[in-house]
Amino acid sequence: AFVKAQKSNAYFKRFQVKFKRRRQGKTDYRARIRLINQDKNKYNTPKYRFVVRFTNKDIIAQVVSASITGDHVLSAAYAHELPYFGLEVGLTNYAA
Repeated sequence: AFVKAQKSNAYFKRFQVKFKRRRQGKTDYRARIRLINQDKNKYNTPKYRFVVRFTNKDIIAQVVSASITGDHVLSAAYAHELPYFGLEVGLTNYAA
């Protein structure tokens, strides 16, 4: 007969949970390190990245720099702002 292995109390006492965003499946930390790691000869120069986020009703484009305290969004543009510039249609597709 097959007996399921029971984990002891000591196992759960010493169990270390993974980062919150890793558990939620939002952040791949290995890929993130490759994106934000700056060359050592560039000293304190920030490294910027362009982030595009898709929501159900909107598209958000951001310029982000990483720091030890957290990422800083330097500027952001939203697809719902496009009608102010004369664009009336196609606010939820990739071109927006």
